[in-house]
Formats: sequence, C-alpha cells, structure tokens
Amino acid sequence: MNAEVPPTGGRDGHGASRRRSRWARRTPYGIRGGGLRRDDRQAHVNEPAGGTYAALDLGTNNCRLLIARPTADGFRVVDAFSRIIRLGEGVVASRRISEAAITRAVEALQVCRDKMRARGVGRARLIATEACRAAENGEAFRARVAEAVGLELEIIDSATEARLAATGCTELVDPAAAGVILFDIGGGSSELVRLGRPNGVRRGPPRPDIIGWTSLPVGVVTLAERYGGTVVPRAIYDAMVEEVAAFVDDFAGAHRRNLDGVHMLGTSGTVTTIAGVFLNLRRYDRRRVDGCWLSDEEISRVVAQLMAMSFDERAANPCIGAERADLVLAGCAILDAIRRAFPCTRLRVADRGLREGMLVEMMREDGAWGEA
Repeated sequence: MNAEVPPTGGRDGHGASRRRSRWARRTPYGIRGGGLRRDDRQAHVNEPAGGTYAALDLGTNNCRLLIARPTADGFRVVDAFSRIIRLGEGVVASRRISEAAITRAVEALQVCRDKMRARGVGRARLIATEACRAAENGEAFRARVAEAVGLELEIIDSATEARLAATGCTELVDPAAAGVILFDIGGGSSELVRLGRPNGVRRGPPRPDIIGWTSLPVGVVTLAERYGGTVVPRAIYDAMVEEVAAFVDDFAGAHRRNLDGVHMLGTSGTVTTIAGVFLNLRRYDRRRVDGCWLSDEEISRVVAQLMAMSFDERAANPCIGAERADLVLAGCAILDAIRRAFPCTRLRVADRGLREGMLVEMMREDGAWGEA
C-alpha cells in the first residue's frame, strides 16, 4: 500500500455525490458506531484537502493508532502511537476488564484523541477486539471511554477482524504465489485466513481474495496467563502447542490441501519479534522487518534461541523488551501450531495489519483512488 511511515524510534460502495456529502456534513469521525463525539467536531474545521484519516486498534495487549492521508496509490502516515496496556489482563479468569486495565486504556486513548485533534482528522474508525468481546463489562467499558475520552469505540466481531487484517497485509502477498496462509496472533484471539491471489485494481492497494478464515480463542495474553510466561520449560511449551493445534485442526483440514506455491504471511508482535531477533537488530527497525522473508528453518532456529533464553535475557533483548518478555514464548507456541498444520517453506513478515486495513477500506469507500 506504499504506506510511508515517519521514523519514530521504534515499534511502536458509495457514489461520488455521496462522498462529497459525507465530507460536507463533517459527520463526526467514524463509521458503524466508531468515532469522536459530535461535540468535538469543531476541532476539525481546518481539515486538509483530500482528508485525514485515523485508524485505532484497541486490542487485548496494545493500543495502536495510525493517522494518514491518501496518496496516488496508497497512503502516507503522518502520525502514529503505540502503547502496551494489557486491557485483557485477567479477563479469562474474571470475565471482566479490571479497573487498572481501564485506567491504562483511558490514559492511552486520551493521547490518541489529542493526536487526532492536532492532526485535523476528518474520518476515523476506532475498533476494540477480543478483550471487549469476551468481557462481561465490555459495553460498560465502551460507555466509560465515550464519557471520559469522547471516543466511540466499535467492538468488532472476529470475521471483521480477519477481513481487516487481510486487507492491511495484501500488498505483501508474493504476486508469483499460488496463495497465502495469513495469520494474526493477537493478545486474546488469533485469526487464520486462506487467501488466493490478490484482486488487482487500477490504483491503490490490491483487494484480498479471502477463501476461508477462522478465529482461534487463544492469544499470547490468554495463553501466557494459563501456562506462565516467565519460566517456560519444554514440557509446558509443548502443552501450549498442543492446545492451540486442537483449535487449528478443523480449519487446517479444509485448507491445507494444495500448498504448492503457497507461502505464509504473519502479522503480529510475535513474528516481528522473531524477525528482529533473526536480523540481530540492536534496535527494532520497521523498515528492515516489514516485508522480510524467513525460511521455516530460520524460524525454528530463532524459536530455539528464545527458548534457551532466561526471562531476563528476553527482557534485555531490544526486539522483545520487558513488557513482552513473558508473552513471546506463548506467541511462538501459537506460531508453531500453525506451522505444523500448514507446512510452508517461506514466511513473509508484516509489521502492518488491522489499522492499515481500516485506512484502506475508508479511503477506498471515499474514492481516494478513483474506485468505490
């Protein structure tokens, strides 16, 4: 999608008249329930020509924001934000989002709101995923965010999550490949998507050809909470792989045939971490990670390397850090279960996903590339 990302020092169908009407009315940010409250519209009266868009992904582990403007064949990122908030911490056991997690989320969302105001965002989509789907107080949390921050979150279902991930990553599909097994390892759930060759368009990012998808009810946070993430002996690691494999089996039975010419495409902190460790980066560098290729053997070597590290060694690694040191092996276990079910020789790493998918869908609906 030719998304141009400024250096940040780390990881962080509608007709033309309808499109003009939407911008002229300055509808409060968002679609299908997502956006900024109506009383904050005045902040956007100086919206630049072509429109400024925002995509926010409030996940089980992270709060992430991208702000971008359309270009001739994609978009240019003008601002970004990412913070680990662990919204889903303890949700599996309690079925509730905790007060501490709510406080962390509200603080991060206030930063996102201020960035959207400062950049004159005219349209946004603000989604929440598995933690809010699973929690008994998910709707109450959404109402609290609306009251405290002025942002209207949209709790999406797993089908939407899979589609957005596919849309955000389609540009990284090898055009010579017969298809792709896409996976998105999240904090509370993981999505698997079988893709065919992308559908070409005259301008803008390609459209994904989704053949099938599933959502696995496991993510790095939920798995690490059940099995532990500080010390992970081989027996515990193998037990995690077996649990995830049981969820993968049904989807794999329908979609692992004819894998000749198919590669894997992974979007998540797990695969970007593995890529960073493989590349021996002294500091995480998105430009080197996004789009890089790893062989099956190279992935296995990195997983073995991570397994051999102590918790402190994982925390000290610049591509992992203290906030993810207890989650990375759970992510590797999910990846190993997927690799076992879909034995592909190559994996392409994507440091992109849901937010990019939201941006592409909004811009395409508004005819940014001449197609609705």
